[in-house]
Amino acid sequence: MTARFHCEIPLAADSVLVLPAGAARHVQVLRMQPGDALTLFNGLGGEYAATVERMGRSEVSVQVGAHAAVEREAPHAIQLAAGMPANERMDWLVEKATELGVAGIQPLATAHGVLRLNSERADKKRAHWEAIAIAACEQCGRNRVPVIHPVRTFGAWLDAPLGDATRFILSLAAGTRDLTETVMRLSKARRSYDLSVLLGLLAGVPKEITVKSMQRRQIEPILIICRALAMPWAGVDAVLAMKAAKAGEPYRSMPSVQRSYEMLTSEAAERAMRLLKVRAAAAEGSADEAA
Repeated sequence: MTARFHCEIPLAADSVLVLPAGAARHVQVLRMQPGDALTLFNGLGGEYAATVERMGRSEVSVQVGAHAAVEREAPHAIQLAAGMPANERMDWLVEKATELGVAGIQPLATAHGVLRLNSERADKKRAHWEAIAIAACEQCGRNRVPVIHPVRTFGAWLDAPLGDATRFILSLAAGTRDLTETVMRLSKARRSYDLSVLLGLLAGVPKEITVKSMQRRQIEPILIICRALAMPWAGVDAVLAMKAAKAGEPYRSMPSVQRSYEMLTSEAAERAMRLLKVRAAAAEGSADEAA
């Protein structure tokens, strides 16, 4: 597959284009040369074949070729609403959810969540997550970038209208239906529907929000068999299970995603151990000074 670059500008066939600064730097890092082929997309659908025409010190010009109406989107839009895990875990969730085809990601601020964002930091984090989603699209072949919605509170998301979307929340409550059964039932009804799944709210669901109150708001509790109920793994499992159920296939966790998550958790554990050692050494030093 040729190198792919996202350009958030209008693209037109049979034209010469100066690449935006970010895409130009990427071309230079890859040490591409005049005549090399690449693919451009702007998130509005389809992709354009292109050829590097000129390489400057900070500017790259390309000859844009034909447009190909290629779409690699899921048949039903999946929106993922997630209580924000800390730092690199949210980055990992955005990357993997994008690769798996979600149409949008809604970061939720919870009452006791670790990640606390004021409005300025929330805007910076959103821009950071958008960049991660774009990079994931460049790598996986998607031509439409998922929407990263502004950070909301759980209550604001709950009260927002979602049109025709069917909303779910991961739950272990008694009587909860299996996700596969639920999605197959929707498919047999032969009606158009989108899916929105809510998860990762163990750190801040208001006490008055119960399964019954969710159902009154037309949010259906579902159960999936996943490797961990904690974020961000449960989010990836939920998307995978929904796609498998829609295709009428048994759910299988992706080994590559599992390995990636295991690496993430092991790195976090190593950092935590290093921090504990530093704190222990500092405590020993304080005790020696006191003695």
